[in-house]
Amino acid sequence: MNSSIRIGQGFDAHSFAAGDHVVLAGVRVPHTHGVAAHSDGDVAIHALCDAILGALALGDIGRHFPPSDPQWRGADSRQFLRHCVQLAHDRGWAVGNVDLTIIGERPKIAPHSEAMRTVLAQDLGVAIDAVSVKATTTERMGFCGREEGIAAMAVALLHAPR
Repeated sequence: MNSSIRIGQGFDAHSFAAGDHVVLAGVRVPHTHGVAAHSDGDVAIHALCDAILGALALGDIGRHFPPSDPQWRGADSRQFLRHCVQLAHDRGWAVGNVDLTIIGERPKIAPHSEAMRTVLAQDLGVAIDAVSVKATTTERMGFCGREEGIAAMAVALLHAPR
């Protein structure tokens, strides 16, 4: 039976490296570190791309933007997200809503969450009330809790527009 909705989930993590900011959900956030990554290392958008690609059964972000390809070095992850949304549209799907959780002790997300929602809504082509951005810590457990890195989880709902 064909369904008029699809759901995908995604996860990404990066270790911290030298730097003075991280990019999260397309927003430059001041921090005591940067991230070790081939692109801009935006774990939020990478998880969201994997959620959309998962709903489409098209693999993961690494398949579409391999880190071994030098053209993606330092790339703005927003272009990855816009590409994933276009893949959905090309197959007759539209983003319904997304739910994103950023995992780490620092940087604090709340002061930036509305800017993140605005950027994501623009790139996803949805209203801001269809974009949820939350944050949590791991209560000092694991690599995120030891402030060695940052991670994100995302869920995306796609629907067949009328």
